[in-house]
Amino acid sequence: MIRLNKYLSEAGVCSRREADRLIGAGRVSVDGRAAQLGMQIEEGQSVLLDGKPVEKKEGLILLAVNKPRGVVCSEKSQGGDVNIIDFLNYPQRITYAGRLDKDSEGLLLMTNQGDLIQRMMRGANSHEKEYEVTLDRDFNDRFLKDMAAGVSLRELGVTTRPCQIERIGKRSFRIVLTQGLNRQIRRMCGEFGYHVQELKRVRVLNIRLGHLKTGAWRNVTEKERLELMALLDEGQEDVQDE
Repeated sequence: MIRLNKYLSEAGVCSRREADRLIGAGRVSVDGRAAQLGMQIEEGQSVLLDGKPVEKKEGLILLAVNKPRGVVCSEKSQGGDVNIIDFLNYPQRITYAGRLDKDSEGLLLMTNQGDLIQRMMRGANSHEKEYEVTLDRDFNDRFLKDMAAGVSLRELGVTTRPCQIERIGKRSFRIVLTQGLNRQIRRMCGEFGYHVQELKRVRVLNIRLGHLKTGAWRNVTEKERLELMALLDEGQEDVQDE
């Protein structure tokens, strides 16, 4: 038995929340009858959305990819750029959970589960993402304190959340963010007059890049997957408690 909203999510139709909206709107039927919120279904039952069959995909695919610089996070080609889908050429349809810009490299998670992407990327859940950054010149400790306290990004009209940051070299630091604003680290550094020369993401939640070679990928382990799901469940509880 599986909840209908989870079935729709794992079929790649939408997130669970959106599935509940579709069910509530009367657009989903099971064995010819209007579906009900919270209902469970068994293997072999006929599920239709707007009169069209919905087939559940194969099991979870979750990859850790070391995206090279120059590859864009897009599902379609953009000019002469190579997109991550074509670069990997994975035999089943997958997409990315959280972008890395063209000039950045490092850990990119890719999956076939839309609901998992929604849960990971929901900004209110404050999921951690860790980066290693190299600037164009030396910086002092004041820069680290100002970055950690939150930076007013004039171009976006927002102030970043306080974050963890530590020096790892004269021109390099490690930073942990809990939000995903567009080109956030580059914009933060730019507010202090610095230019980012290298930016690598080394962790998303509990999944680490480790020694994965540039351009390579691996399957996320079962242990990592279970830890990830537990963290996502905790994050959802925290949001509901607010």
